Amino acid sequence: MDELREQCPWDKKQDIHSLRNLTIEETYELADAIIQEDWKGIGEELGDVLLHIVFYARLGKEKGAFDITSVINQECEKLIRRHPHIYGEVKVEDDEEVKRNWETIKMSEGKTSVLSGVPNSLPAMVKAYRMQEKTKQVGFEWENAGQVWEKVEEELSEFREVTRNGDSKDKIEDEFGDILFSLVNYARFVGVDPETALEKVNQKFKRRFEYIESKAVKPLKEMKLAEMDALWDEAKHLEKEKK
Repeated sequence: MDELREQCPWDKKQDIHSLRNLTIEETYELADAIIQEDWKGIGEELGDVLLHIVFYARLGKEKGAFDITSVINQECEKLIRRHPHIYGEVKVEDDEEVKRNWETIKMSEGKTSVLSGVPNSLPAMVKAYRMQEKTKQVGFEWENAGQVWEKVEEELSEFREVTRNGDSKDKIEDEFGDILFSLVNYARFVGVDPETALEKVNQKFKRRFEYIESKAVKPLKEMKLAEMDALWDEAKHLEKEKK
C-alpha cells in the first residue's frame, strides 16, 4: 500500500470519500459470495475488503489520526473490555447474556442511546432487525412469538383498511412499513434472518425467470401468463430434482 500510494497515479488521487462507494461495492460482493457459500469467492472478496481497510489506515496515517497498528490495538482493547466473561470475572449463562452485557458496556463507554451503534445508511430491513435486536437487550421485547404474530395480523388489518378507504399514499406507505417491521420482528423470533431469506428468494426468482427467458419460443410480451407459468413450474421442478 505504501508503494501504491506513492507511485500509482490512481492510488495517489484517492481519499476517504472517493473510496467510500467502492468499499460498499466490495462489501456487497463479499455478501454475494457468502449467500452462495462460494468459499473461493469469499476468500477473494475478503482480500478486497482487507485492501480497503489497509488503504483507509494509510490515509489515517497521512492525517496523523491513526495507523493500521493503532486500529488493530484499539479493536483488541475494545474486545477485551466487552468480553469480561473471558478476560475478567464475569459469569454468563448463554449468548443472550453476552449480548446484554455488550450493550451495557457500550453505554458505560459513553454511548447516548442503545440504538446509537446502528448506522443510518444500513439497508432498511437490516436496520429494523438490528434495532429490534438491540432494544431487546434492555428488555423492550415481546414475551413470545404468538404475541408478535398477533401484531403482524393487526398491522395487516390496518393496511387493508387504509387501502379500502382510499387513504393518502403517505398513510398507506406508513401502514405497509408497519407490516414489514412487524414481519421482521416475527422472523427474528422464529430464528430467521429476514434479509438473508429475502435475498435467497430474490435469487430463486431470478433463476426461474431467466429459465423462462431461455426456454421461451417467442418474445415474452407475446406469451400468455399461463405459458410463462408452465415454464416457471419446469424451472421449479428442475431445482427440486437437483436437490
